[in-house]
Amino acid sequence: MATATRRPSTVRIPREGNAVVHLGRRAVPLTNLHKVFWPELGLTKRHLLQYYADVSPALLPHLRDRAMVMKRYPSGIHGKCFFMKRAPEPRPDWIETCPIMHKSGNLIEFPMVQDLATLLWVVNLGCIDLNQWYARCDDTDRPDHLHFDLDPAAGAGFDRVRRTALVVRDALEELGMRVLVKTSGASGLHLYVPIARGPRQKQVWTFAKALARRLAREHPGFITAEYRIADRPRGRVLVDYNQNAWGRTLASIYSVRPTERATVSAPVTWEEVERGAKVEDFRMDTMPARIRRRGDLWKPLLARSGRFRLEEVL
Repeated sequence: MATATRRPSTVRIPREGNAVVHLGRRAVPLTNLHKVFWPELGLTKRHLLQYYADVSPALLPHLRDRAMVMKRYPSGIHGKCFFMKRAPEPRPDWIETCPIMHKSGNLIEFPMVQDLATLLWVVNLGCIDLNQWYARCDDTDRPDHLHFDLDPAAGAGFDRVRRTALVVRDALEELGMRVLVKTSGASGLHLYVPIARGPRQKQVWTFAKALARRLAREHPGFITAEYRIADRPRGRVLVDYNQNAWGRTLASIYSVRPTERATVSAPVTWEEVERGAKVEDFRMDTMPARIRRRGDLWKPLLARSGRFRLEEVL
């Protein structure tokens, strides 16, 4: 079994077999590093782990103190995947968990990705993308951002997604909100607004629903708020407000997606959206260099100041 050593900015993951990464006093076992996850690109589990190690300084602040839902692809992007909420056992004693009581009466201990060691441990389970809760663990019913998932229906191209994003942005900015945007890494865009914690998740969802339905009425030619796929009109972009519901998650910032081109959910500027940025412009092979060049474009989502008080418009 190989051993990886820490470099000043990251770690280097061995190319094949099994390995142990030592991060301070923590030893992270990594398995099946040679397993091919992206056959079309020849990318392996090792490439995925190396990517997350490389982007971890920008990524980790967005994950800390939040329950993580694990979506596991043990055989790569073309294999079966499954969701897992409860942190599996046995697990290292340094994995922190977030206990959340569900309506069913089940208390589920979700893992929290607090550091690089835990990030590599989670990804080693086969998690290609990362799906953390919207609220922090100390109050899982009070999120600190509002968001919209823009999802194109059949017949709607990405140009229409960009057009919808500008409409949603303008509507939110008229209310005094600062709006951040990222690619979903799949077919759409995600819009986020940093909010001051206070309103409960249901109140955030209610606001998002009202705004989405209003915009669908105002722009019926290309926007819909119809959540049911069977009833969704062709050629429209869904402004999905339901992702604000309690317990829902979206792929995190910098998440690799299980697509044939290994695209990434990438933060972008509004200027890039207006110039015609595409999902496939941002991939696992290009994102580390982009972060080194541009930094974390979503730092405002982490800032304590400048957060919108949603109570003012409820």
